[in-house]
Amino acid sequence: MTTDKKLMALLENPSLSFAAKKSLLQERLAEINPLASNFAFLLVSKGILKRSGDISEKYNDLLDAHRGIERAKVTTVLPLGDQEKDAISQRLGKIVERKVVVDAQVEPSIIGGFIARIGDMLIDGSIHQKLETLKRSLVGVGR
Repeated sequence: MTTDKKLMALLENPSLSFAAKKSLLQERLAEINPLASNFAFLLVSKGILKRSGDISEKYNDLLDAHRGIERAKVTTVLPLGDQEKDAISQRLGKIVERKVVVDAQVEPSIIGGFIARIGDMLIDGSIHQKLETLKRSLVGVGR
């Protein structure tokens, strides 16, 4: 068990006093910004430190939106190189009229092409989707 997991277990232990938890955090977070450590103390006092990852992710989303940046989750069958990420970023940026940062992931089941999700928008240019569309149209012809 790593030290971080041990620390998290201690901080989530309801039988340990807040003062003891605060002392542990102060020791561990001595070098960080006081606002960040106060925020960690607040999360511990409310018993929701485990939600800090979700909170951080949401904060980054809001910061990106403020800066005019959209994050696109792009799924491809093979890993993308930097040039490919840049090209996809440029094309998606033109569609949403904002700067787009690509978070790439690999999923072999799409066969080829790519799937991009930007917020609520889904762009499915996968071979798998095209085959499904062709299948539905061929089934419809036979009726």
